[in-house]
Amino acid sequence: MSGLRTDVELRRAEFALRAELAVAPGEVLAVLGPNGAGKSTLLSVLAGQLVPDRGRVELDGVPWLDTERGIAVPTHRRGVGLLAQNPLLFPNLTALENVAFGPRAAGVGKAEAREIAAHWLSEVDVAELAGRRPGQLSGGQAQRVALARALAADPKLLLLDEPLAALDVDAAPAMRGLLHQVLRRQDKPTVLVTHDVLDAVVLADRLVVLLDGCIVEQGPTREVLSRPKEPFTARVAGLNLVPGVARDGGVEFGDTVLSGRVAEDVDQGEPAAAVFAPAAVAVHREPPGGSPRNALPVRLAGLEPRGDVVRVRGVVRDCSLAADITPAAVADLRLTTDDEVWFAVKAAEVAIHPLSGGSSGA
Repeated sequence: MSGLRTDVELRRAEFALRAELAVAPGEVLAVLGPNGAGKSTLLSVLAGQLVPDRGRVELDGVPWLDTERGIAVPTHRRGVGLLAQNPLLFPNLTALENVAFGPRAAGVGKAEAREIAAHWLSEVDVAELAGRRPGQLSGGQAQRVALARALAADPKLLLLDEPLAALDVDAAPAMRGLLHQVLRRQDKPTVLVTHDVLDAVVLADRLVVLLDGCIVEQGPTREVLSRPKEPFTARVAGLNLVPGVARDGGVEFGDTVLSGRVAEDVDQGEPAAAVFAPAAVAVHREPPGGSPRNALPVRLAGLEPRGDVVRVRGVVRDCSLAADITPAAVADLRLTTDDEVWFAVKAAEVAIHPLSGGSSGA
């Protein structure tokens, strides 16, 4: 069968990894989990850097690993492209030479390899930096060159290991938007390891949650994050996500347009999401007036005490939302399950992101 399929078990001292998953061609699978969950261990197994105690890894029906049959294809023969937290560029080579390294190592002639490298530098919007060495690049520029290098080798499988974790707050959104554009054009499977829920929202078609070496949740990204089953998933989800299609400065959701600030570029009419924190939401019995704000009618699904606040959960058009308000506000509003109320949030508190997976709530 086409795509990536893996079913592995690995034990190391007090840690054990047990993972069974599949990634279709062109699909991006995000692996989300806390430190020590086994995310990097899983990537090392896929890349061939670790051999598990038992299991099988195959791509497009070709076994890379089969412990029963004694098959263990080494890393350099797997055709894996890796983009890690740090660019790991060769310091003595220019950006163009760094990107051309993969094709050259695969036997491509020097001139053709440089053409391939120039193409990918252009694809990641750093063509003008071809002659610079890594020491002359910013963190975001170096990570773009590293992405071009990974793609220039025409990998059969792309592995992204916390690719935005080392970037500053200004460079990360631009790089995330670039990855969104690049990955949607890929026809190879991609596995993304991250601890940032926005990476999963923007980049991944499906999401796997890994805890203590075990997969505890998996499914389409939006479904897993909107209906978390594990406390960890609910904690990291911690954001409201309203899916729809991009409109000028906002997201069209049903017959409502939620306005906000564009955090990452998204084309008009493309899948997009309005993302905002529960703490930014006000709850009203009647449609709110006054200063311009976004408002959605919701049916209350539950009330959860959380220290000094109460998390009010509501549903609109199969989209789960949350608001954090004071116990006094809950009492004043006399909120109970199944009430119909309004959730309001100021546009300044809403971030507009591209949405992966091609599905929307519109």
